[in-house]
Amino acid sequence: MDLDALTEARRAEWARLDELSRLRRPAGAEVDELVARYRSASADLADMKTSAGRSPQADHLSTLLSRARLRLTGVPENVLRQLPRFFELQLPAALYRLRWTTLTIALAFAGAAALVAGWISTDPAALASLGSAAELSHYAESSFTEYYSENPAAVFAGTVWTNNAWIAAQCVMFGVTGFWPVMVLIQNAVGVGAAAAVLFAHGRGDVFLLYIAPHGQLELTCVFVAAAAGLHIFWAVVAPGASSRTAALAAAGRSLATVAVGLVLALALAGAVEGFVTPQPWPWPVKIGLGTLALAVFLGYMLVLGRRASARGETGDLTEYEAGTPVLVAG
Repeated sequence: MDLDALTEARRAEWARLDELSRLRRPAGAEVDELVARYRSASADLADMKTSAGRSPQADHLSTLLSRARLRLTGVPENVLRQLPRFFELQLPAALYRLRWTTLTIALAFAGAAALVAGWISTDPAALASLGSAAELSHYAESSFTEYYSENPAAVFAGTVWTNNAWIAAQCVMFGVTGFWPVMVLIQNAVGVGAAAAVLFAHGRGDVFLLYIAPHGQLELTCVFVAAAAGLHIFWAVVAPGASSRTAALAAAGRSLATVAVGLVLALALAGAVEGFVTPQPWPWPVKIGLGTLALAVFLGYMLVLGRRASARGETGDLTEYEAGTPVLVAG
């Protein structure tokens, strides 16, 4: 098929289709004409894709048909009907894309926190810079553990949830800067390392591990995922591939912004563990086991459902109908 010849022959008809689809209040006859021209152009698009596959002419016609279809249907899809696809396909696919970056960040974070803890706990001058001997002793003996029970469980869970959700959202939203997710990771690694150093220096390293383990498994994993999403968005600008930087950034932003929504829910679970499980006088195997179960649920969703969604071609991005026809690039 000669696409240029077909385009020239149908130019007036497609222009009329575009004109009709832009009318704000079409008359009855104009609606009938719009439907007829929509069907005709749809047949043309089918012939073009069957004969030549994807092409600039076909993408142009697809855009015209998309506008006409929206004009004919008019009503956006019910949000509630979109939720099953979001949670079954889009969100797990977006999380699955981040699996290796998340693992790399987790290992780097653990190494940095251990390095800080080892340095401060073995250097009297560094330890003294954190406070007086009385202050550090009070922190190790009581303040660290009292933090988890000084407020009602529901209030405490809600507070840590909103705080952590805001941190995760910042990592994704400001990830395009490149430095923001790294800054958040460094701040948290130093904070965790410093707290560990104080407790280990006072012979209460077991208390640190037992109080961090129940909720920290899922909470820190969510921070790692958020940082990974932000860095992926940044990398889309640095190395956009064949696409323009604007197009690559838009695609990465659309697909990975869904991660922030998912992390809000995951961090709600982590907050519930921190507020209702960590401070309880239960056996430590039970509390750590509940924290591990919460992490397993998240990782199962991320890796198992994510792998299935990825195998179906999902990336976490909007469908072509929702996002619009992408611009073709050479190469």
